[in-house]
Amino acid sequence: MSTTDDSYLVAKDKTPPRSLREKWWHILDNYQIGIIPLPFFILAGVLILLDCLAGKLPSDIVVMVATLAFFGFACGEFGKRLPLVGKMGAAAICATFIPSALVHYGLLPDVVVESTTKFYKSTNILYLYICCIIVGSIMSMNRQVLIQGFLRIFVPMLCGEVVGMLVGMGVGMVLGLEPFQIFFFLILPIMAGGVGEGAIPLSMGYAAILHMEQGVALGRILPIVMLGGLTAIVIAGLLNQMGKRYPHLTGEGSLMPSKQGECEMPVAEQASGKMVDVSTIACGALLAILLYMVGMLLNRMIGLPAPVGMLFAAVAVKLAHGVSPRIQQGSQVVYKFFRTAVTYPILFAVGVAITPWQELVNAFTVQNLIVIVTTVCALVGTGFLVGKKIGMYPIDVAIVSCCQSGQGGTGDVAILTAGNRMSLMPFAQIATRIGGAINVSLSLLALAHFF
Repeated sequence: MSTTDDSYLVAKDKTPPRSLREKWWHILDNYQIGIIPLPFFILAGVLILLDCLAGKLPSDIVVMVATLAFFGFACGEFGKRLPLVGKMGAAAICATFIPSALVHYGLLPDVVVESTTKFYKSTNILYLYICCIIVGSIMSMNRQVLIQGFLRIFVPMLCGEVVGMLVGMGVGMVLGLEPFQIFFFLILPIMAGGVGEGAIPLSMGYAAILHMEQGVALGRILPIVMLGGLTAIVIAGLLNQMGKRYPHLTGEGSLMPSKQGECEMPVAEQASGKMVDVSTIACGALLAILLYMVGMLLNRMIGLPAPVGMLFAAVAVKLAHGVSPRIQQGSQVVYKFFRTAVTYPILFAVGVAITPWQELVNAFTVQNLIVIVTTVCALVGTGFLVGKKIGMYPIDVAIVSCCQSGQGGTGDVAILTAGNRMSLMPFAQIATRIGGAINVSLSLLALAHFF
């Protein structure tokens, strides 16, 4: 049963079971919500309810694994079953924004909110997720395609940003908005690279240069970042559906045409036929963690964001044949595990802990929406056309372009989940972290020069 494309709750085996034991096994094996067998899902809900009634839900990893899985896959299931929009990224949107709304309106028990927030902020589990996804996907790529992809992806990224800015400025001016307001408080926040690496540094720069309170600046910027990310999620879902209808336009996670395929282990490495054992998987997970620690070291030494430093380190290891095919296969298994089992729980935690619902609602003005949607569409559309022109798969390039207007690492997860292209995470990080840092730095320098 697929956890990315098809409905969660399915019956896989139509062969009628005979004994009572076989009937029970049939239910366990064939009826699931996400990765959770339906009886386990019901049991988890009952156990969580009992803890809530007792007034205390432990925030330790054991209980939180069950809690985040229960709520995350429930929200994802709801999104996937929505008519029309269910196949347009609604699962990722619902897994993120339904929890945010539930928290705002007091519909989620306080103990769940407190425990989830404490667990998310104290463990930095998002970074564990991202490092396993990035390293696993890089280790799964064909080396030649990896090189070509990283060299070429900057062309559609740059063209998309230029066109997106011009279109956004033009539409905003037609709507009667001031050019300064359009660029610095609408367009730039969309392309700033998320919250931690984008909105916060941007608000600090505005506070220093424009002599305004940082809280006021952040309050104006953050909703625009969220709306830009929401638009990108919807577009990624639409692009995924386009890829199913026009398969010649997509590599299903590959940026470049390749005989071996970017997201598969090379044929020679698959031919061994050996099962990936537990120690191999453990080595793959440890590799991801160690490379993230390298990224943290680079962050302290030269200020490079840790995920980007990790990304470059992983690429260097891959290109230098730094690890054996066995460990690369272990990394790939770790990548598949996190993509399948951890995505929706992570999105639920993000929605509860760091997604303010009211700020999102406050930004829903007609003028803001028109500027944001047209800017993101222009950015993504340019990426699509330029990618096709230079021999890349246009749909996959366009999904990476969507990440240029996402909410940082959490936005990349939601966008790639909606687009069913989690293997593009390394390129998404380039688009988000590096692209956002360049946009923020250059714009603040220009702002300081004129003020």
